[in-house]
Amino acid sequence: MELKITNLTKEFKDIAAVDDVSYTLTTGVYGLLGVNGAGKTTLMRMLCTLTKPSGGCITWNGKDIFELDGEYRKLLGYLPQDFGFYPDFTVYDYLMYVASIKGLRPVTAKERTGRLLKQVGMEKAKGKKMKKLSGGMKRRVGIAQAMLNNPSILILDEPTAGLDPNERIRFRNLLSELAQERLVLLSTHIVSDVAYIANEILLMKEGKICVAGSPRELLAPMRGQVWSVDVSPQDVKAYRKAYKVANIKTIPGGINLRILSGQRPAENAIPEEATLEDVFLHYFGEGTVEEDVTI
Repeated sequence: MELKITNLTKEFKDIAAVDDVSYTLTTGVYGLLGVNGAGKTTLMRMLCTLTKPSGGCITWNGKDIFELDGEYRKLLGYLPQDFGFYPDFTVYDYLMYVASIKGLRPVTAKERTGRLLKQVGMEKAKGKKMKKLSGGMKRRVGIAQAMLNNPSILILDEPTAGLDPNERIRFRNLLSELAQERLVLLSTHIVSDVAYIANEILLMKEGKICVAGSPRELLAPMRGQVWSVDVSPQDVKAYRKAYKVANIKTIPGGINLRILSGQRPAENAIPEEATLEDVFLHYFGEGTVEEDVTI
């Protein structure tokens, strides 16, 4: 099982949304991280044959995916950031409709739909109309429709966008269950969504994969680079100007800063263990990590 990207480029007028990307994916969970506009969605749309590249190629087990055409799409499950549905369809009817589009026989479609509704925790809501579902419930139905054909490749674009913390945790746990013996590519700009489930993480910036590796490999260069320091409110601006600040928190008598720096930023600075959020900040700069920050 090998999905190989070679010198892949996609240009829109004079802008390269994806710029000479090469990478090989096999079985496991891959996290594609980057800020909005980094090229993640364009890359995923090419992997799903929805957009043709301007240059380079994508092969599945050595064969061009665009030449494989329908044979490749039978192996593919895709959850776009915004997936379409008929609002008056019930959850069950919607999944049966998608199953028919994917070419599943009615008996197989019923069996798969019933099993997936249980798996995503939507069995009791199967008679509910799609338009009545919460954001989290819609994403669970989205995962179910992507899994109907039991795909070897599962591609998910910003699957937890707009979900509350409980729904995000539920989604990550579900994805871990579904990821066995599959190639799963998860695109997001929320670091915690991939921190615990991804075997490899790809950081994408301005259309390029700037760094990739296992969580442990990405964290290794950050040792000795993260500090906690207490400062006065008046000094916060100066520290933010001089350093990359990962977190700002009000504490009794002042402000606590989490700082990225190759050297101790202050005499009272205490070394901290690096996280993937720190890695993200290191490559993408201050203000890009979308996690809770207490000020």
